[in-house]
Amino acid sequence: MPDVLPAMHKTSTRPALAAMVPWIALAIAVAALDQVSKQWVLDNLHYGQMIPITGFFDLVLVFNPGAAFSFLADHDGWQRWFFTGLATVICGWLLALTWRHRDEKLLPTAFAMIIGGAVGNVYDRLVHGAVVDFLHFHYAGWSWPAFNLADSAITVGVVLMLWGQFRHDRQPTPEKPS
Repeated sequence: MPDVLPAMHKTSTRPALAAMVPWIALAIAVAALDQVSKQWVLDNLHYGQMIPITGFFDLVLVFNPGAAFSFLADHDGWQRWFFTGLATVICGWLLALTWRHRDEKLLPTAFAMIIGGAVGNVYDRLVHGAVVDFLHFHYAGWSWPAFNLADSAITVGVVLMLWGQFRHDRQPTPEKPS
C-alpha cells in the first residue's frame, strides 16, 4: 500500500506540469524571435540609421533606456534596474496565473506572449543597458515611437488578456440548485 500513494502523487502532478509546456514554449519562442530580430538589426544597422521600407514604415536602430514611449528615458540609469525588477516580478505573477489557467487556451496564450516579450526586453536591459527598438511607423508627418517584436507581443498579450477577462465576466454563472 505505501507504493500507491507516491504513484498517485506523481501521476496527478505530471499532467499539470505537462499542461504548462505549451505556454512556456510559447514564451520562449516569443523571446527567441524577438532576440533574433534584434540581433539582425544590430548586425545590419548603425545607431540612428534608418532604412525606408514603405512610405509609412522604416527600420531604424535606436536604444530606449526607459519604458513605453521612452517614459523615464532621460533619467540617470536607475530606471534600467527598476524596469528589470518590475518585469521580473510581473513575469512571476503571470507564471502563477498561467498555472492557475493552464487548462484554458486564451489567457495562458496572453500570459505567455507578455512573459516572452518581457523576457526579450529584460535581456536587452541586462546586455545593452537599454531596449533595442527598430520598427518605426509614420504617416503624413505623424510618427509612432520605434518599438520591437517584444513590445508587439506584450501589446497583443494584453489585448488578449483583456478580451479573455471580458469574455470570462460575461459568461453566465450556473444557477445554484434550490
